[in-house]
Formats: sequence, C-alpha cells, structure tokens
Amino acid sequence: MSDKLTAPLRAYRLLSASARPLAPLLLARRLKRGKEIHSRLGERRGEAGFERPAGPLVWIHGASVGELICVLPLIARIAARNIRVLVTSGTVTSSAMAEQRLPPGVIHQFVPLDVPRYMRRFLEHWQPDLALFVESDLWPNMLIETARRNVPMIMVNGRLSEHSFQRWRYLPRSIGNLLHRFDLCLARTPADALRIDDLGAPRIVTTGNLKFDVPAPPADTASLNALRDAIGDRPVLAATSTHPGEEDFIVAAHARLRANFPGLLTLIAPRHAERGPGVMDIAAAAGLSSTLRSTGNLPKRNTDVYIADTMGELGLIYRLAPVVFVGGSLVRHGGQNPIEAAKLGAAILHGPHVWNFAEIYRALDEAHGAETVLDADRLTAGLAAMLGQPAARERMAQAARATVDTLGGALERTLQAIEPYLMQLALRQRVGHA
Repeated sequence: MSDKLTAPLRAYRLLSASARPLAPLLLARRLKRGKEIHSRLGERRGEAGFERPAGPLVWIHGASVGELICVLPLIARIAARNIRVLVTSGTVTSSAMAEQRLPPGVIHQFVPLDVPRYMRRFLEHWQPDLALFVESDLWPNMLIETARRNVPMIMVNGRLSEHSFQRWRYLPRSIGNLLHRFDLCLARTPADALRIDDLGAPRIVTTGNLKFDVPAPPADTASLNALRDAIGDRPVLAATSTHPGEEDFIVAAHARLRANFPGLLTLIAPRHAERGPGVMDIAAAAGLSSTLRSTGNLPKRNTDVYIADTMGELGLIYRLAPVVFVGGSLVRHGGQNPIEAAKLGAAILHGPHVWNFAEIYRALDEAHGAETVLDADRLTAGLAAMLGQPAARERMAQAARATVDTLGGALERTLQAIEPYLMQLALRQRVGHA
C-alpha cells in the first residue's frame, strides 16, 4: 500500500516527535509511581537490553499481563520450532509475569514509548522478520515504522469493542490507513471481525479467542498447602481483579454474611497489587480484621479478609475459593477475564459491566456457568446462595468448565493461519545454515 499518511496521522507523528524532550519527565513520574523499572528505562527509549540473536526473529507485542498470558501457548509453539522470539509489553506487572512464565530463550523487553526516533532505534537493533500484535494495542508510530521496514504484521486475538469501534469511526481514513498495513488480522469473534472489517482491514480471519486455550494458572504447591492448612474448614469466598469501589461491596457483603457463615474468610485480590493497603483500610473501617499476603503472613483464625496483594497467584486463590466474584464488572471498567476461574472449578459471580469480555460472559451466563449481580445487595444475596447451596454451586462450576472447554481451539487455528509465515522463516534459517 501507499505510505502516504492522513492529516491526523501526520499531526500525531509531529506531536510525538516534538514531545520527545518531555519523555524523561514522563518516565521519571512513572518510575516514582512504581510503573517503571529504573534499570530498564533505556528500553522505553528503544535501547536494547540484549544483543539480537542470530537467525529469524518473531516479535510479539501485547500491552500487559492479560495479552501476554493469552499468547503464552503460541509463544511456546513458535519457540519450539527453533525460531527466536522477542516479546514486548508496557507494564511492570507483565514484565514480572514474563520472567516467571516465558519459555527459556525468549527475550522480554519493554516496548518503547511511541516516539518515532525510539521506535526506529528499537527496530534497527532487533530487525524482526515477523511482527505479531496482540488484541488492540496498536500505536501509530509502532505500526508505521514497522511497515516501512517491510516487516509482515499480523494482528492475533484481534479485539475491537463496540465502544472503540464507535470512537474510531470519527477518524475512518486514519484507522483504515493503519489497518491496511497488516498482512492479516486474526479476530477473536465474528463481531470483532465485522468491526475490524468495517474500519478497513484488508484480510480478516475469525480464529476464536486464544484465552480459552491458555492452561489454568499454576500454583506453587508449598504455598497452596500452607494456605490450605491455615484456612482449614472455614467457608471461603473470593473477589479477584477488583477495582476501586468493588472492595467496599465485598467487605460489606462479608460483614452481612459472617453471622450466617461462622468463620467466613474472604480473599480479595485487587487488580493492582499496590492497592492492598487501601483495601486493608476499607476492611478496618468496617470493623474487620485483615492481613496482607505481601507481608508473608497467613490468615489466622480471627482474620476476616486476606488480601492477596501479590502477583501471579490467582491460581492459588481459584483452587481455594469455591465461589468467586470477578471484578471490574460492578464498576464501569468492562470486566476482567473469568476463564481462569472457570477452568479451576469456581462458581462465578460478576456485575453487569463486562463489555471487554462480552462473548465469554454471555456464553457462561447462558450455560448457567455464571450469574450476573446488578448491585451490592444482589452480590451479597448471590454469595449467600452459593455458600449455602453446595450442590447448586457445583452445577454452576461444572457448567462453567464445560463452556470454556467447548470454546477452545483458537490456538490451532491461529497457528494454521500464520503457518506460511513461519515456514518462510524456517526455510530462511535452513538456507542460512547451509
């Protein structure tokens, strides 16, 4: 396609380039807030932390933890073919997850700020042979500079919410200009595919949601046993990936339920671990005893609320709590991923605001594998029903597990779609070795 840019894209390029002198201030502010790692700030300017490995290199970019988790099996399958893989993301939490769960030999770097010079510096060093962009983290300079180097670009697990679709329709030529640079867009759902097509992507295939093919999150055996022993036979409920406002609802529900469920323990895993102390304050204001997991303490018999302000331990919580409220859904955030909870046998409650995972929640609700609660009172009632009716709770958990199992298969369809590109890289590698 022509490299000609629309006026809004040219303006964005000029503004982002002229803002480069402000980048140190932005990074310093983010560092102070715990959103950057001091020793790796250079990566945000496109400065590589490693030498480029020899041979073909696939670059895979995802915004944060959720995007990287969903492509972990894809990364493993590509790396198993002796093709080197570079993974980029933009958050400290995703970096910690990458360190724990990426296959050996896969390199992680922070994605550069979307400044033309930084992106050029990044691409000149790494020289990727194929770029896979996960879901919808599509920065103009990143796409423009990558396309100018004739690097094939593929969108995987492509997602475009109705809200984002309506917003992009105000700049149809600009989003079309960017999407036309992709060789291929692999959409999660037919609805995503239609929206991406309407905005101008040239080649679209619906492959399904890669999140359904991600294995259940792991749990350290020693940690699981220690926490299980500390809990004993107490009734347990959990709230995971919660956002500000939702912890108030959960704490209030606990205060109302503990009379009917003696010894009740509530596990809360806030979406952002640094909010743990604030959740502790909410519990204290309600007259409840709480403990932060980050302190190394286990819940005691008098602990009402145990706050999992740690990373990578949802697998632990879902193995311990038979009923789980999945957050980001009683506030207007759009919901968080319920698949991991379903795979590990939890009965799932969620609020009405789940547009980020609309298809998943619709399938779970229709199969009676999850239940919508519209407000704090109904959340309390739903938790009480699940705690008090083990048989109904088990039926819901089984329906949830069966639903996510049925919806799998996206990994194989994605691999089939990108196979011609991977074969070309493998052939290039064999020619290079000859």
